Amino acid sequence: MISAQSWADARRLWDFHRMDHEPRPCSVAVGLGSHDLGVADATVDLYRRGMMPLIVFTGATSPTTQERMPRGEAVHYRERALERGVPDGALLVEPRARNTGENIRFSRALLEGAGVDVSSVLLISKPYEERRAYATTRKLWPGIDVVSASTPMTFETYVDSIGDPRLVLDMLVGALQRLLVYPEQGFMISQTVPRDVTAAYERLCREGFTRRLAPLAR
Repeated sequence: MISAQSWADARRLWDFHRMDHEPRPCSVAVGLGSHDLGVADATVDLYRRGMMPLIVFTGATSPTTQERMPRGEAVHYRERALERGVPDGALLVEPRARNTGENIRFSRALLEGAGVDVSSVLLISKPYEERRAYATTRKLWPGIDVVSASTPMTFETYVDSIGDPRLVLDMLVGALQRLLVYPEQGFMISQTVPRDVTAAYERLCREGFTRRLAPLAR
């Protein structure tokens, strides 16, 4: 049973992770692989709105996605986009990345190798990964404009769509932990985290929502 306080704390983290950038046309979109095919759908929706001429889907597999996406996250995303009418020529696949840093580094290398001129990137991720994706890209791909986007939805709707509330809360906690500790590791830029957000994070950790914490902080 998840307490009312934990739900309130989770909503606070959710609101902070969402950056509320207004999508605008960019050189390319990068769809970050995960267990959530909604990322592919959000990318397709933005493509149909004319926000980018080219899409990179990036991601291998993880313990969370091995059964659901056995051919790899990026491959399954590409298949979803093709099913929804995106032309094959507008899609590139980066199938090796196993974390957000690799998503960005490998996608950048793929685009450079293809001779694509990139001045701006539209990042599409899970809603609670918007800030992490933005901070990572700003660190690893300096000099370009970065817009962070995801499927527009409420916290409650997202929890219902995943069907596993504890997993969502674990993910929210893990994403916040990385925002706190990864800048000093050189993985992303530093961002100010409000005290009420860190307090909510600490309470959720005490309540045991720690399955997605990075090992360095255990």
